[in-house]
Amino acid sequence: MTRVGVVTFPGSLDDGDVQRAVGIAGAQPVPLWHGDTSIGEVDAVVVPGGFSYGDYLRCGAIARFAPIMADVVHHAGDGLPVLGICNGFQILCETHLLPGVLTRNESLHYVCRDQALTVERTSTAWTDGYEQGERIVVPVKHGEGRYVADDETLDWLEGEGLIVVRYAEGNPNGSFRDIAGISNEAGNVVGLMPHPEHAVEDLTGTPGTDGLRFFTSVLRSLVG
Repeated sequence: MTRVGVVTFPGSLDDGDVQRAVGIAGAQPVPLWHGDTSIGEVDAVVVPGGFSYGDYLRCGAIARFAPIMADVVHHAGDGLPVLGICNGFQILCETHLLPGVLTRNESLHYVCRDQALTVERTSTAWTDGYEQGERIVVPVKHGEGRYVADDETLDWLEGEGLIVVRYAEGNPNGSFRDIAGISNEAGNVVGLMPHPEHAVEDLTGTPGTDGLRFFTSVLRSLVG
């Protein structure tokens, strides 16, 4: 069975939800601890949401130096699929696996709501189960989710087709160019602010299962 590691930091909130989503998708969730020096025998890694190390200094800044992240970065460079969700996205930016930075919401208020997204890049390990241009609904819940980068970086992301999902029907945080998630060029590393792990079961009603394919996509990419 495919093994997907889920990293827990002090302050993580959604590691259990991600483990549940991985199991629903048909893989074996493998807990990973921030103080570990190796990810072990896993086929993919998810860096979940929360407030790692209390968001001291800035979101993800301390988690960047967690022992486990050195091994995540190393294996990501070798093609290991890595997904960063919310605080996980912030951490991936801090480690420079992804460009840009996540800053305070433009409104300066915490936002928690179901959010419409447009899927733009489907040629990643985490999104090839979607259709390009597909509209999905996935919850957001963050206070520092505004994606910011200089114009050169933004133009590069646009030109290379590295924007994975954009906010639709309203931008919840003022992210530049409505960016909700991006990938690296290889497509094995994806970061996004919305929480697909909270949209994997019909039991929850809206948004239903629109987020599940992030997890089933990586299983398919690993088999294929």
